[in-house]
Amino acid sequence: MSNRLFRAAGGLSLAAWLLWTPLAFAQGNEPKPPEKPPAAGQEPAKEPQKVDEFAEAQRAVTGPAGNPECVWLGRRVVNLLWRDDLDTAFRHLDLYDRFGCPSAHIQASFRCLILHGNNIDPKAADSLNGRIHACWINPAAPAMPPPAPPAANPPPKG
Repeated sequence: MSNRLFRAAGGLSLAAWLLWTPLAFAQGNEPKPPEKPPAAGQEPAKEPQKVDEFAEAQRAVTGPAGNPECVWLGRRVVNLLWRDDLDTAFRHLDLYDRFGCPSAHIQASFRCLILHGNNIDPKAADSLNGRIHACWINPAAPAMPPPAPPAANPPPKG
């Protein structure tokens, strides 16, 4: 009896495998529609902004610190230093140096960021990136005073 039961179980397993195998292969053979390349002249929304930032930096910063590769790597290094990711910052700094970019500009930009750091919203990435870009363009910008506390309402007279 157990021999018949064993053969029946084996036959059922084989039948199940034969039924499911073609179905499993058939699922992955659907051709995907080709992705449409962007039409000529259309670029992702952030690309023109990045190009404008690099062009602005190249106009405002003299010397190699205004080169696009120096701007891109340098701003990353300053961002990583701000976020205390020193290992990654130093790896980026090695690349920055390898491209012949001036390390003094990173120091000046980071100093500017520290002096202006009290105005950065930690939850808004654009706030930090904007401040880093502003410090990269003009690292000698005067430190902004901390925001004044709201004035307390005087007690009503009467």
